[in-house]
Amino acid sequence: MPKHVRASALTALTVAALAVGTVLTAPAVSAAPKAAAPKFLSASQLPPHPTSDWTAGPVTEGFPEALGFCVSTEGVPSYDYRHREFRTDLDTNAVQLTVVADTAALAKALAKHYDDLIRTCADRIEENDPDVEAEGRDYGSLPVEEGARVRGLHTETSWGATDINLLSVGRDGRTVTVVQWGQMGDFGDAPVAAFKKTTTTAVDKLH
Repeated sequence: MPKHVRASALTALTVAALAVGTVLTAPAVSAAPKAAAPKFLSASQLPPHPTSDWTAGPVTEGFPEALGFCVSTEGVPSYDYRHREFRTDLDTNAVQLTVVADTAALAKALAKHYDDLIRTCADRIEENDPDVEAEGRDYGSLPVEEGARVRGLHTETSWGATDINLLSVGRDGRTVTVVQWGQMGDFGDAPVAAFKKTTTTAVDKLH
């Protein structure tokens, strides 16, 4: 299924992803010195595709629309979001988001907020759209920097569209990253081990 079809099937679900978790507020103190921009994954660091190479887009300012059905900017301070999108020629896509918070404590809270959004995404999808069945899975935490967690999300529509996504949240100090990989299929098609390696690399590159 083309990427725009997958996106249209989940566009109606975006609203359900916006209102969950505790609103994060910045402390009433001077902002910390601006950190150097974190590095992003390269195309070769994505889970290998069996028949097509990955292509990496440019690092771009702003919040990626591709994350909108599970992760959003609702309820968090106005951070400077940066992202990079990736694709193959055969409808497998990925995106990485990075955010630098003012303090490590705010970054910790933000990482938990994003993980909570991902953890509850399947339930919110089903509550928002009776034509979509969704299931989430927890693939556990990773011992990298201040930690990372990997989760899976499978969606199937009443008209037969089925998609599998892997999502992860990781943190190094004041910097948080979210990585998403997606394609047609179900949990059996998810390259979990390779995605865990990708997530570890993504967090390691945040220095």
